[in-house]
Amino acid sequence: MTSSDMSERWGPRSPKVAIMQPYFFPYIGYFQLMREVDVFVVYDNIKYTKKGWINRNRFLRNDEAAIFSLPLKHAPDRLGIVERELASEFSPRELLAQIEGAYRCAPYFESTFPVVQDIVRAPKRNLFEYLFNSICRIKEHLEITTSLVISSTIDANHSLHGQDRVLTICRTLRVKTYVNPTGGRALYAATVFRDSGMELAFLEPRLLPYDQFGGDFVPALSILDVLMFNSLERIRSDLLPAYEIAQATG
Repeated sequence: MTSSDMSERWGPRSPKVAIMQPYFFPYIGYFQLMREVDVFVVYDNIKYTKKGWINRNRFLRNDEAAIFSLPLKHAPDRLGIVERELASEFSPRELLAQIEGAYRCAPYFESTFPVVQDIVRAPKRNLFEYLFNSICRIKEHLEITTSLVISSTIDANHSLHGQDRVLTICRTLRVKTYVNPTGGRALYAATVFRDSGMELAFLEPRLLPYDQFGGDFVPALSILDVLMFNSLERIRSDLLPAYEIAQATG
């Protein structure tokens, strides 16, 4: 969806917008943010970071958090997410076996695993395309109606960084309110957004506990964990809306 398409859909201003990197099966807070806004921009033209969570996440294994990941083809550090590729040795079968081994006894495994299989077996080998497909499929599964937009389709100055880049994207989309996870409070200044005619807000997730095989609750795992242990009805009615929105004042 281009910025002109956005203008046609939302009129002269886009009500609420968030901008995030793509992640592989991100935790529920990612989808809470998506649910809160009208437009969710996913960066494709941003540098890939090795130590982040772009191509890895955590799931529950033997009552503890364990890492699962997508192996990537070796490439220079300067490349962006959209320029990276999955490694030739990546085995969807092996990853699915890991997930099945962790969750086959979970109460909602039978209804969730077919969706996971479709995502993991996607034929795409470009990292961004693979991740974006997974985000779209989970969004549909959760019945989130927010519009997803790929950042490079927006006619903005993408050579900028940090807050300046966010501001130029928001100006192009004629944003009313920019919503960011609360962890980014130190990165943004409300006065700068107000000077540009926008409000800045932060989302604080409340990670409600749920039963995980009867052990101590391990929070902030991949959305896979949420889907394996909770009905879609409970996720949509209780877990996804479990957050607070605070208007930035500084």
